[in-house]
Amino acid sequence: MLAALALWGCAAPDDAGVAVTRVPTLATAEIETDADGRCFGRDVTPAQIETVTAQVRDREEVRDAAGAVLLPATYRSETRQQIVRERQEVLFETICPPGFTQEFVASLQRALAARGHYDGPVHGTLDAATGRAVQDFQRGNGPDSPLLAIDSARLLGLVVLSADQIDILNGL
Repeated sequence: MLAALALWGCAAPDDAGVAVTRVPTLATAEIETDADGRCFGRDVTPAQIETVTAQVRDREEVRDAAGAVLLPATYRSETRQQIVRERQEVLFETICPPGFTQEFVASLQRALAARGHYDGPVHGTLDAATGRAVQDFQRGNGPDSPLLAIDSARLLGLVVLSADQIDILNGL
């Protein structure tokens, strides 16, 4: 079953004073719910491509019988692009939409601010700035997505640890 989560949207007056809804790029996220009631988000990681420039020899050097260079080798620059990482679609567990309460989002904003990822006001609204902060926080060790992965929420201390994580902590 798919559910759409409205992450943010706002109405602001235009020049004539009429309210116009402005929706950021990621206005909704597709969230799948499995048979156990767990929610999953999808993230498409784009391919990473780098440009490589190499010197390619066009002509070998020419030497005489004594070994002296008669004509030096000639080279040209050749530029090409290569894929460093293929495009991937990643499925990750996330918090189900009812969990994104105003109190939870305010706690999320405070946790992100404490770690230097969010510098906006703590208002409990899942807006574009909060989404960018979530994405920035997750980029190093989670999905490159503004949708909060449950593992990221756990790292931020916002949701209960899994049984495996508790076992790891108890083993320390």
